[in-house]
Amino acid sequence: MVALLRGVNVGGRTSLSMTDLRAVAEGLGYDDVTTYIQSGNLLCRTARSAITVADELAGALAERPGISPEVVVRTSAQLAKVAAGNPFLADGADTAHLHVLFCTAPGCRALASINGRSYLPEQARAVGKELYLHLPNGAGRSPLAVAVSKQGTQRSCKTVS
Repeated sequence: MVALLRGVNVGGRTSLSMTDLRAVAEGLGYDDVTTYIQSGNLLCRTARSAITVADELAGALAERPGISPEVVVRTSAQLAKVAAGNPFLADGADTAHLHVLFCTAPGCRALASINGRSYLPEQARAVGKELYLHLPNGAGRSPLAVAVSKQGTQRSCKTVS
């Protein structure tokens, strides 16, 4: 399983050490727990469903002062499909400018209908539960990334891979 936490260690607002995140996951009984970079990416093995893992992690983290991130969980197979299914790869886009928004909000697919012309040259395409973003000027000051940010948790193409 891969758990992606929204809003952790971004902009100095919600601080959570990856050591603490691993300890929480191990305390829930997950196996082979590891983290990737400092932005709330957790990998683990468990026979529990993705929904159960998301609920358990969110609940356990909410018990900690100042921490209540949304948690998105995908199986390894689902994440591999997300990585391979980026529609901008077929267009030859530079992977350094590709991102995926893992939707947490109901109706996230409606984001595919946002007025794309107002964000050009940035683009968004919905596929399944994800919104793929092409941000040729970077994510840091992207109007499109800001517009969709409350709908889920965003990761770079490199992180997803």
